[in-house]
Amino acid sequence: MAVLTDGGVNRRSFSLRSALDQARDDVDSAIARDPAVDSRLEMVLASPGLHAIWTHRVSHSMWRRGGRWKLPARMLSQVSRAVTGVEIHPGAQIGKRFFIDHGMGVVIGETAEIGDDVMMYNGVNLGGRTLAKVKRHPTLGDGVTVGAGARILGPVTVGAGSAVGANAVVVKDVPAQSTAVGVPAVVRPTRPAVERDDYVDPAIYI
Repeated sequence: MAVLTDGGVNRRSFSLRSALDQARDDVDSAIARDPAVDSRLEMVLASPGLHAIWTHRVSHSMWRRGGRWKLPARMLSQVSRAVTGVEIHPGAQIGKRFFIDHGMGVVIGETAEIGDDVMMYNGVNLGGRTLAKVKRHPTLGDGVTVGAGARILGPVTVGAGSAVGANAVVVKDVPAQSTAVGVPAVVRPTRPAVERDDYVDPAIYI
């Protein structure tokens, strides 16, 4: 039996349409960030990062139902981990147009929160620093870029538009529009190119 909204729109159809629109956004965003890909078909078939994200969206919806759905959600996330090399706990909250390049070795913990338009490279760990059942994983704002091998640990916040360099270890908050590099990470503002003669794209640290 069709389930209708007050306006008579089939909710299942609406949900499917929304999922397809989101998947299309994911693919377009991934292509824009990956110069090695020549077509949408290649991206859809050969991107483990996209496969991991799409599987997570299903497992997350199951996780939110609670009760008996939590174990199947965890099992689905483990299947995704085995296939893609990306481990995302079904409890993690992930925004729109998230892209994981290469993917292998990425770990995203249960209470992690990721905003829109975030890009992450391989080997990244959004981990915790406590065994207590509290908010123990990082929050990444919109437009954050996280370089290969970076570790962001604990309930820290990386502000919108910031970049975390390759192999950096972040254990403190990173303000918006900043670059964090080193072990432990040193944070400095990322100023617009018009304000400096020696401007370097933050991606050089990634």
